[in-house]
Formats: sequence, structure tokens, C-alpha cells
Amino acid sequence: MNEQLRRLILYIAGAFLFNVIFYREEMAVNTVIFDAFMLSSLYYLYPAAKTDSIVRWLFVMHILCLGTLLLHNTVLSKFAFIITLLLLTAFSEYKHRSAWYAGGSVMMNFILFVGSFAETLIDSMRGKKKRSAKWSKYLMLSIIPIILAFIFFVIYANANAVLADIAEKVGTWIEVNLQKLFSVFIWERIIFTLFGFYIIGSLLAKTRINYFSVNDINHSDELVRKRRIVRRPSKVIQQPVRRFSNTGLKNENTMGIISFTLLNMILLVVNCIDVDFVWLNFEFSADKPIYKLVHEGTELLIVSIVLAMSVVLFFFKGNLNFYKRNKWLKYGAYAWILQNGFLVLSVLLRDYYYIAHYGLAYKRIGVLFFLLMVLFGLITVFVKVSAKKTGYFLFRVNAWAAVVLLVSASFINWDVRIAKYNIAHRDKITLDTAFVLSLSDRTLPVIHQNKELFKDATLVNGDDMLQYRIGRYLKEQEQYSWLSWNYADGRTKKYLMEQNFKAPKE
Repeated sequence: MNEQLRRLILYIAGAFLFNVIFYREEMAVNTVIFDAFMLSSLYYLYPAAKTDSIVRWLFVMHILCLGTLLLHNTVLSKFAFIITLLLLTAFSEYKHRSAWYAGGSVMMNFILFVGSFAETLIDSMRGKKKRSAKWSKYLMLSIIPIILAFIFFVIYANANAVLADIAEKVGTWIEVNLQKLFSVFIWERIIFTLFGFYIIGSLLAKTRINYFSVNDINHSDELVRKRRIVRRPSKVIQQPVRRFSNTGLKNENTMGIISFTLLNMILLVVNCIDVDFVWLNFEFSADKPIYKLVHEGTELLIVSIVLAMSVVLFFFKGNLNFYKRNKWLKYGAYAWILQNGFLVLSVLLRDYYYIAHYGLAYKRIGVLFFLLMVLFGLITVFVKVSAKKTGYFLFRVNAWAAVVLLVSASFINWDVRIAKYNIAHRDKITLDTAFVLSLSDRTLPVIHQNKELFKDATLVNGDDMLQYRIGRYLKEQEQYSWLSWNYADGRTKKYLMEQNFKAPKE
């Protein structure tokens, strides 16, 4: 059995498995079965991946995400599982160092899968040409006798009533069984199987276009001083390449110092305002909601960070890194980075005020993770300037930091944490009951335990919102099999059953 045929068998087997375990089910235990098939197939087709250090780390993170999916079954845990699976696939099939380029390779796999599958199918059929030629010969020799037999059968059936009756019964039996056969096929499920085939194939099929892999490997973390070759009759002399001849680097250095001086002065004014207004003399006022304060600070931070990275990448991308008199330029960059770091702390303090007065919410938690990424990004910008690193290094390291942060964030069931925190601190914050009731169904036990706080919730068809949500949740859970089991739903259903809740009959 050649390699292409083995691939084809894996695609088909994976598609049927995908259909059986995921059709009208939630991602849960079935994801473990799917993952076992995918990882086994991946390492079978690309055995060299098992020795790759990055693949091993990705495997650990991926298994952790699978565990959080089974434990919490949140949207974030599912998203983290999918992202780590895609990265694990890319790093197993191609040579990569950057998650950005690996993402490009995965994208190419999905876009070009139809073409890759056609090549696999053609290659697998080539090995069967000799065998199929022999069967084709027998088939051609049989066509004329079969046609003649059919013609004479029709003639004899028209002339013989008994034979005609037998033929009619056989025809009826064939028609009935064909109808039964086609009634088994549910077109929705057929389409779902084809979708599974596309997913499995796109993950396992490696395209022949290695554009992202080649570009990734060709990049370096270390800046290299560019030199030009001056040819003379007697010898070859290497000289540094300067954008503005011999005085070019000096002019760039001066322009950079002036730029960072002006930017630092502007940001210093902003930070001084924050020290007075946010750090020392903050007062809660209903006239100016805190969410506006957080939004303004976050928007300013985004602009400042984008500007900071752009300016640093502009001035520290070439030979200016090796210019001996760039000391004050570096000091200006360091001051700019530190001031942006202080701006991050100011936004963090704004977000703290917001949480202290109104409790936890998705966006407020999102701001915290955003600030963590920004702080890490500023540290890597500092490393880039001080250690003469490339822009590729900057984006590569920060992409991995984002992956690690995503995996770490999936360890917490944020909906349950938000509900518990807001209810526990209701004496200090304004409890938004509508928001708490809008959280995922895994918060139903927490809400039910504090149901007196939600008595004024909006009515739905004569029932209060909590009763309605519990009934709908239990009704939905009845539709799932053991394939959709996960710890969070199992615990929620157990609690609701102990409270004598039942799914509505209609």
C-alpha cells in the first residue's frame, strides 16, 4: 500500500469518525476521541515531528487545553484547543519557528486542500493502473453479452405471463429496497460528513507550497551589519552600507534623538496628568462614568504602543544599531519604553477602579490580559534595542506569548468566576442581575443558590428568567449522548436534578 493510498484511507476514516462523534453533539468526550485519531495520524504521517522540541511543547499545551475543555467546556477552552491543534499540525508538517508563519502554512493547507486531495487521489490510482487495466478488459468483453441477455429477457417476459409476474415481483422488491436505502441517507448528515472530510484532510494534507516555511527559516533573530563590497583593481574592501553615504547614520541618529525627545515630552505630560488624576486624587463621580475613563486610557495606550513599536522599528532596523554614537538615541528609546510601561500601570489602575465599583465583566478581564501582553511586548522591545534583535524576533516572541496567555486563560471558568465574584461583592458593587443571568448555563447553580437576588428578573412566557433558563438547559442536555459529557455540565445537571428540576415536556 503506497503512501497516497494510506492518506486517502485516513481522510475517509477520519470523516466517518467526525460524523459519528460530532453530529448534533457538543465538543466534550468526543473531542478526546477525535484528538487521539488526529495526533496518531499526524505522527504516523510525519514521524520526524515527534523529535522536534517545539512540537513537544505544543503537544503539552494542547493536552492541557483538552483537559480544560473537558473540565470547563467554555468557549475560550474550545478556542484554545483549536488554536493549539492548528499550530501542532503546522509545526509537525513544516519547519517553523514563528507561530505567525505556522498560521500561514495552516491557512494554505485549508485553501489548497482540494488541489492536494486531487493529487493524492491521482497518485493513489497510478499504482492500480495495471490491475484496473485487466478488469477493464473483462468488463468490456462482458458488456455485449449482458446487453443481449437483457433484450432477450424482455422479449421472453412479454411472451410468458409467469416470467412476467416474476420479473414484476423482482422489480418491486428492488424498488422498495432502494427507497429504504435512500431514506437512510440524511442529506444534512452527508454534508456534515463532507465537512468533516474537508477538516481532516486539511489538517493532515501537507501542500507542496512551502512559502511560509521557507520564509520563516530564512529569518533571523539577530541583526547583521550590512556591508557593501567596493571593488578595486588590486583588492576587495568591505565597507558598511550607509543610507546617506558617510554621514547618513549620523543624520539618522540626530533625527531619532529629536523624535524620541519630543515624544517623551508629550507622553510625560500625559503621565503627569494620570499621576494627579488617577493615582493621587481619583474620586468616583456619577457624572463621568468609570467605563469612559477606562476606554479613554485603553484607546490612548493602544495608540501609544503602536506608535512606540513603529518608531523603534523604524530607527532600529538597520545599521544604526551598530553606530558607535547612538547612546543617546538608545536612552531616548528606553525612556519612551518606560513611560509606556507607566501608562500601562495607569490603565491597570483605571480598570481596577472599574472592577471595584461595578464588578467583573468580560471586557474588564480582557483589558487585564491586554495589559499583560503590552507589558511583555514592551520588555521585548527593550531587548530588541539593547541586544540588537530583528523585527522578526519581536513578532515571533510576542506571538508565542499570546499563545501561552491563551492557554493559561483557558484554565479558568470565567463565567462562574464572574458570577461568584459579583454576587459575593454585591454590598460593594452595583450588581447587574441582567448581566449575571446572561452568563453561560454553568452558572445556573450559583444563580439558583442566590435566587432571591434575581426575583425582579424579566418574565419569559409567565416564568421568571431563572426558571426558563433551567428548563431550556435541561431540555437541551437531553438531546446529547455520552459523547457530549464534560465535568462542568455534569456537575450542573447533578445540582439541578438534586433540586428536583426537570426538563419541560414540550
